Amino acid sequence: MSERTPVTGPYRIGVDATPAGVALDMTHYLSALVLALAEAADEDGQSLLDDLQAIAELDRSARHQGRDSHATHERDEAVQTLLDELIDGGSVPVYGGQVLRLAESLRRAVAPRPMPSQREAGAA
Repeated sequence: MSERTPVTGPYRIGVDATPAGVALDMTHYLSALVLALAEAADEDGQSLLDDLQAIAELDRSARHQGRDSHATHERDEAVQTLLDELIDGGSVPVYGGQVLRLAESLRRAVAPRPMPSQREAGAA
């Protein structure tokens, strides 16, 4: 485990400070999702393609109709159903002591940083 990656399993999560907050590196989880999509495509590509095309159509309707439209709710349900089938609903589990390490890593990443003094800034 590194300070940058406080969560090592079942999916690694990295934490990087950014000027506005943090960036969570969810590459390991997203890789599992892509592999699940690839497996689903290999098993029944046409069904997966049909599901994705239906989601795309609902998304176009949702963008046109607005956030609280029927199409938005249908799209969200279709996406959730696909995530349920592929990768445990899209939730990233964090267990035991890793919860505290993640919380501490997030806290450290957003902690105020000392500003360099004028003297240090001039020397650099």
